[in-house]
Amino acid sequence: MNQNIKTVGFIKNLYGSERFIPLHEPVFMGKEKEYVADCIDSTFVSSVGEYVTRFESLIAEYTGAKHAIATVNGTAALHAALLVGGVEAGDEVITQSLTFIATLNAINYCGAQPVFIDVDRDTMGLSAEKLEDFFCQKTHVKADGQCYNKVTGKRIRACVPMHTFGHPCRIDAIREICNKFGVILVEDSAESLGSLYKERHTGTYGAMGVFSFNGNKVITTGGGGMIVTDDDALAQRLKHITTTAKVSHPYEYVHDMIGFNYRMPNLNAALGVAQMEYLPLYLEKKRKIAAEYEIFFRSSGIGFVTEPDNSHSNYWLNALAFNGQMERDAFLEYTNANGVMTRPVWKLMHRLEMFKQCQHENLENAEWLEARIVNIPSGVVHEK
Repeated sequence: MNQNIKTVGFIKNLYGSERFIPLHEPVFMGKEKEYVADCIDSTFVSSVGEYVTRFESLIAEYTGAKHAIATVNGTAALHAALLVGGVEAGDEVITQSLTFIATLNAINYCGAQPVFIDVDRDTMGLSAEKLEDFFCQKTHVKADGQCYNKVTGKRIRACVPMHTFGHPCRIDAIREICNKFGVILVEDSAESLGSLYKERHTGTYGAMGVFSFNGNKVITTGGGGMIVTDDDALAQRLKHITTTAKVSHPYEYVHDMIGFNYRMPNLNAALGVAQMEYLPLYLEKKRKIAAEYEIFFRSSGIGFVTEPDNSHSNYWLNALAFNGQMERDAFLEYTNANGVMTRPVWKLMHRLEMFKQCQHENLENAEWLEARIVNIPSGVVHEK
């Protein structure tokens, strides 16, 4: 039997359904309706309310961060983190080309430009080795302690690696390099809630880390994001800037800087509080699904992407690695035509029209992955 036919049959059996199998749909099996109704009854449905505070506390406690600041979505969280991190118009921010567009949008909202560094094949995240090569060969630190690009002359203010599909990159080595060259580290942890690197939660290695709670994430608030940090001053400024930079006053409207209406509504947070109660169960189920996939694909000639060394992945989106683009495309066409949703990895950012002029190093690993990686259904299996 053709391997593609076998795979479709296996996935439909895994999910116990002949209906269309989506990539990652949300699961609501707890007190979501109860908490949302309670929020409505309280009339505090916007950005002030007890559920926002509770959700922030739950995320801080779960990740081990000192502070958590809730936002309307992950992109807003990234934008705010970069601004508070000191990224200004004309600066450069190092990131990876193999990422979701939100990473690049946030950089550009600041008026900055990305510089693309290659990824490692096993983590699909920013390569510490390639990052160090770039810093050593093409940057220098001036007397002001700031790092500058020898090619463009621009200041490199931040570095934004991503934990791709929930698999941690080598974030400790990246942090060490960024500290050496005076560049602030902001982790794009949007996909990695529940993922650990060397027994420490992703998002807590950098000065700030950002999570997403979009409808397709491990847990969802419908739309939402979160910034975590251990820095008291950064936390205070993040909360201020995301709440329209309003100065506390009994009745006057006083704003002391340009701010953003980025705070998460209480309604969304109510959903998030309920979802957090089942997060350990969701993660357990997702790892079981990944284990079944790994066994199934072991003798198929198709590679299954497993968690990197020293990591405990949430397996947000399970991924296959094909032998080439032709094989990849045949799989994509067959599965999507037969009721199983699959998707290729994102088109590399340096290929998009708006980023073609941006500086990039040799991206051979990212290009290798782009031609081969496919995501397969990864949502929590509903109880039968």
